[in-house]
Amino acid sequence: MIALATEVLVIGGGTTGAGVAWDAALRGFDVILVERGDLAEGTSGRFHGLLHSGGRYVVKDPRAARECIAENRLLRRVAADCIEDCGGLFVTTPWDDPAYAEQFLAGCAAAGVDCDEIPVAQALREEPRLHPQISRAFRVPDAAIDVWKTVSALAEGARRSGARILTRHEVRALSGAGDTVTGALVHDLRRGEDVAIEARVTVNAAGAWAGQIAALAGIEGVHVRPGRGIMIAMNHRLVQQVVNRCQMPTDGDILVPIRTVSVIGTTDEHTENPDDHTVPPAEVDSMLDEGEKLVPGFRQARALRVWTGVRPLFQDGKVPALATRDLTRAHALLDHRQRDGVGGLITITGGKLTTFRLMAQQTVDLVCWMLSRMRPCATGSTPLPGSESGEHHRLGERLARKEATLRERQIVCECELVSRERLEAVLDETETTEIDDLRRRLRLGMGPCQGGFCSYRAAGIMHARGSLPVARADQALTDFLKERWKGIWPVLYGDQLRQMRFDEWVFHAVLDVEHLPADGGAS
Repeated sequence: MIALATEVLVIGGGTTGAGVAWDAALRGFDVILVERGDLAEGTSGRFHGLLHSGGRYVVKDPRAARECIAENRLLRRVAADCIEDCGGLFVTTPWDDPAYAEQFLAGCAAAGVDCDEIPVAQALREEPRLHPQISRAFRVPDAAIDVWKTVSALAEGARRSGARILTRHEVRALSGAGDTVTGALVHDLRRGEDVAIEARVTVNAAGAWAGQIAALAGIEGVHVRPGRGIMIAMNHRLVQQVVNRCQMPTDGDILVPIRTVSVIGTTDEHTENPDDHTVPPAEVDSMLDEGEKLVPGFRQARALRVWTGVRPLFQDGKVPALATRDLTRAHALLDHRQRDGVGGLITITGGKLTTFRLMAQQTVDLVCWMLSRMRPCATGSTPLPGSESGEHHRLGERLARKEATLRERQIVCECELVSRERLEAVLDETETTEIDDLRRRLRLGMGPCQGGFCSYRAAGIMHARGSLPVARADQALTDFLKERWKGIWPVLYGDQLRQMRFDEWVFHAVLDVEHLPADGGAS
C-alpha cells in the first residue's frame, strides 16, 4: 500500500473539485485531488455548454441568477480561452405566455442581469432559422463554455502550484480518528493498488455522488437528489447565439451553439442512481418536438447523438421533498463539524457549472478557517493556463491555424481538426490507454462521423508508439465504439442512420472489429 500525506484532499474531478484544487493550490496549500474516472467524466462533462447569464433563473431562482451573472463576468476574464462570447436571446414563441416577458424584464433588473429588448425583425435577421412568429426578443450575455478545456486548465493550474491530480483513483473508505475524518483510502484502478491518503481537511466535491461519499463517514443526512436530463447534439449550428424560450424553465427550451454543433436541452427527471444514463425514447421525441417551436424544421436536421447528465440538486432533509425542477440551482456548503459532529470534512454540492469558481472560493475560505491559516483567494484575478491573453475562443480559429501547417502536420480527426502531434502530446501528458479520454481532451470523435474515421487511427497511433500491444489497442477501439453507440442509437433516423450504416461497413465489413484479437493476445 502506498501512503501519501497532504493538507487538503479533494474528492471529485469535475469543475467544482478541480476549481477547489486550483483555488487551494493558489493559496499555497498542499493539495491532492482524486477522481474515480477521468476529469470531467461525470456531471460536468454531460451538460449543454452554456455559460449562464442568469436570465434563466431571474424569476424562479433570483439567488442563482445573481450568482450566475457575477461569475459570468468574472470567468470571461480568467477563463477567456474556454469561452465563446456568442451572446444569447430570450424569445417569446407562440407557445409561451406573453405576460412572462414583463416578469422576465423585472427579474433581470432586480438580479443585475444585462437585458435589452430588440426588435423582432432584428432578431430574425440575426437568427433566420428562428420561428417567424416570435413576438418579443431580449438580448442577454449568455455564452458557450468548453467544459473539458476548462477542467483541464483548472487541473493544470493546480499542478503548476504544486497540486497532485490522481485520476482513476476511487475512494473506498474515509479514514478517521474518533469523530474526525483524517483522509481516505483510495484504489488506483490502473495499477490495482491501494493508496492511503492522510489529510488535515477532506473536501467532498463529488457532485451527485456527494451523499455516497458522506455516508462513508457515517453521515446519512446529505440529501443530493439527482436530476437526470437528456440533451441532443445536432450536426451543425442551427443558431449562432444561445436561444432560450422566454418562459419558466421547462424541458427543451434552450438551444446552445457549442463549437461546430448546437445542443438542445434539457429534460429533468428524478433518479435514485447518479450513474443512471437511461435515454427514454419518449423524451427524445419530446425534445425534437420542442426544438420545432424554436427552429421550424428542427426534426429534419441531423441529430448526432443524445446523452444524459445528472444534476446534483441538494435538498435539506428537514423540508418536504420537491420535484427536481423546483429545487434551487444555488449551491450548498456543509461544515460537517457544525452540522453533524464530524470534523475534518466539508461537502460542497449543488450549484451550476457557471458558479464553480464562487463555490470553490467559499469552500477554500472554510478550509482556511478550519486550518487557522487565512489566505486571500486569487482565482478572481489569476488567468487559467491558456487564457493569459484574455482573448475568447473564436469559431474558425483552429481551421486557420491548421491550414497554415497542413503539409507538415498529419490530421487524425478531420471533423475536429485534431493533429497527430497534439494527440501524441496528450498521450505523453496523461499516459491514458482509453480513446474516450482523448475525446474529452481533444474532442476526438465528437464530429459528424462520431469517430467513424479517427477512432481506428488513434488506436493505431497508440499501438505504434509502443504504449499498447495489439490486443489492448483493439480493446480500446471497441470500447470507444461501444461508448459512442450508446448515444447514437436513440437518434438513428434520416442522415444519421445513413452515416451509421456507412460506419458499420467500415468497421464490420472492412476492419471486422467483432473478431479482433482479445485482450491478452499477441503484440
